[in-house]
Amino acid sequence: MAPEAHYVALGDSISIDDYSGGPGRGGASLLHRNRDDDFAEWRGRDLLTVDPDTTFSLLATDGATTRSLLEVQLPRLAALTRRPTIVTVTIGGNDLLGAFGDTSAARKVILRVRNAVASALPVIDELLAPGGRIVLGTVYDPSDGTGDAARLGLPPWDDAVAVIAELNASLRSVAGEHGATVAEIAERFAGHGLLAGDPTRPEARPAERALWFCHLIEPNAWGAGGVRAAFWDAIHDN
Repeated sequence: MAPEAHYVALGDSISIDDYSGGPGRGGASLLHRNRDDDFAEWRGRDLLTVDPDTTFSLLATDGATTRSLLEVQLPRLAALTRRPTIVTVTIGGNDLLGAFGDTSAARKVILRVRNAVASALPVIDELLAPGGRIVLGTVYDPSDGTGDAARLGLPPWDDAVAVIAELNASLRSVAGEHGATVAEIAERFAGHGLLAGDPTRPEARPAERALWFCHLIEPNAWGAGGVRAAFWDAIHDN
């Protein structure tokens, strides 16, 4: 008998509901249950359609770092009464923000993120239901590869785009080493930041649906749809 489907989202604000308009509207929530009123084209493409009994635990938290993942979220995952069949993880962006502007420090952070994720993935794997899967997301760039810090209200950092690419390369590498699937969130979000509007705006649901960011680094309602799409592709294309 197949295990009862249970989806768990770990990580940071890329996965939560808070910036996308409230409960049920974040990327992980949309993967579990689509909002047909917002995303009619996604009708029928969610985990509940695949299995109407799928349950969902949102353990991701605002501002989470790899330390939060290891010290807080993994124990919460272990305490769940139902073993997960799918676990998504979005992590590393907040760690990198802590070294903003300092390329040498940022590269040390990337190594720490890699090591932390390498520690976390086997723990998650041990907690999975038989046949369960882990999906690890990449980290997006609100500058859309332009590195235009001034328009983002940030100090200049010539290496910012390159450093984000290095972080994502590291995440892809560690995922491959531990049998996790990669959700290409960064690729999905390309062109939906500065090239589409002002990522610093606070609105969760701007009129411009091509703009996927709010508060600079958060996915708005339309960005949440992009996060969900990256998760969905990772689950179904592999």
